[in-house]
Amino acid sequence: MTLPRKLLAELLGTTLLLAIVIGSGVMAERLSGGNTAIALLANTLATVGGLYVLIEVFGPVSGAHFNPAVSVVMAARGALPRPALMPYIAAQLLGAVLGAWLAHAMFDMTLVQLSTKVRGGTGQWVAEGVATFGLLLVILRAPSSRVAAMVAAYIGAAYWFTSSTSFANPAAVLGRLFSDSFAGIAPASAPAFVAVELIGAALAAGVHRLLSEATPGPALPATLPASVASLSSTQPDASHHV
Repeated sequence: MTLPRKLLAELLGTTLLLAIVIGSGVMAERLSGGNTAIALLANTLATVGGLYVLIEVFGPVSGAHFNPAVSVVMAARGALPRPALMPYIAAQLLGAVLGAWLAHAMFDMTLVQLSTKVRGGTGQWVAEGVATFGLLLVILRAPSSRVAAMVAAYIGAAYWFTSSTSFANPAAVLGRLFSDSFAGIAPASAPAFVAVELIGAALAAGVHRLLSEATPGPALPATLPASVASLSSTQPDASHHV
């Protein structure tokens, strides 16, 4: 695959991922009658299903990163050529913003928005680090034939066991920053989320290396389907905070 085709896959995949996360959050909130547990469950199911499909569809083209943290780790490991790293990240960030706008258009919302939902505090920062650590460890350790299912399953679980609701993706943070909806995050809250996500990704890469040295396994494929999804959930703030 040529680099432009890979970038198109990353752009489309990240756009659709954010549209799924934000759009399903809007729909869930509108239909749940104020029951945030039901809204979160609906949002989780939509994201898990959508994420699995996106990884399967775009994985053979670009690796289906949809996540700058994933791309950075893959570049560091040599699974992504270094010259492709910044174009990958640019495509992911643009796709995230386009995904937010697409979700708004589908639900007749104001297209360009800024979130007012403040998310922060030690608990949520730790949760975001854990969410991203787990996501990257799954991506790096999962058998290549099971990456899509295992990533989707992990993100579905992380919607519920993390207080941050598992953004686990700097691109998702950017996209949700531009959505004053159930999934949004205020601009002032975004830098801390991105910082702990990158720390979590780096720790996961280190732990994977230690595990690989201790337990040799099959060679890492040239590209690994991955997401980000992860992205992320639109869970209501547990603290209040994907």
